[in-house]
Amino acid sequence: MLRLKPDADGIAAAAAILHAGGLVSFPTETVYGLGADARSDTAVAGIYAAKGRPSFNPLIVHVASLEAAEDYCEFGLVARKLAHAFWPGALTLVLPLKAKSGVSKLVTAGLETVAVRVPDHPLARDLLAAFGGPVAAPSANPSGRISPTTAAHVIAGLEGVIDAVVDGGSCKVGVESTIVSCVGAPALLREGGIPAEALEACLGHPLLRGADPELPTAPGQLASHYAPQGKVRLNAPCANPGEILLGFGPVDASLNLSSSGDLTEAAANLFACLHQLDAMGANAIAVSPVPDHGMGRAINDRLRRAAAPRG
Repeated sequence: MLRLKPDADGIAAAAAILHAGGLVSFPTETVYGLGADARSDTAVAGIYAAKGRPSFNPLIVHVASLEAAEDYCEFGLVARKLAHAFWPGALTLVLPLKAKSGVSKLVTAGLETVAVRVPDHPLARDLLAAFGGPVAAPSANPSGRISPTTAAHVIAGLEGVIDAVVDGGSCKVGVESTIVSCVGAPALLREGGIPAEALEACLGHPLLRGADPELPTAPGQLASHYAPQGKVRLNAPCANPGEILLGFGPVDASLNLSSSGDLTEAAANLFACLHQLDAMGANAIAVSPVPDHGMGRAINDRLRRAAAPRG
């Protein structure tokens, strides 16, 4: 795997690999994505193969702008309002796919909708501009495992199975994008980097909630996901014998998401801490309670999936 520098030469090399049908990991503000040409069945199939990802689990298409997104999907008034307010940023919209969009059916898992976003990271946007087309990009990790927030995480999980990673340092948000369906009444499909409260304030009304984890209509809806090697126990006031405590707030813990109780800091540190626990060989992990509001809901969503029974 090539480790490309975050400069013009690195971006040009990454764009050339995408044009050739290869796989490139690149940083976004949320996590590192694993990118391929969203119009190429062969390239997109490479994502599923590299990740070991179920083919019924759709992918997010990353584009450089709202105008670029309009080439592939239909925007109603609600979707356009959210896009104007939160793009570029950590919001993915599920929208009706345009006829003859050219997007591979492997990206949409055969659905007539597509998940799309405009990332808010200079390297991601430079790469999208240099490539000049839509890039399908789930998180750059083996399916079901911890999402990567550094290039080192990508290399540890996907060495030998992808072509390159653009090393842009650590991701500032640290959890994946919030996903909202705008097919019918707007519905929250996944908590993420933009709190639901901000979206609802923009719209002036609550979002619908609920999705079937057995039949995903957008990424990140599988019940078991984001899992470290060790078994995870949630809402633990302290560690039991044999457990390592992942703390939150002023607690005595081996690792702490945020000793000051800052939810934004905790979100940014979540996946890095889970990777550290794997490196420590943690077989049993206790996690302190995390408040379930704002960014805390996205953190708790990832933790519940990390703790879920594994197939």
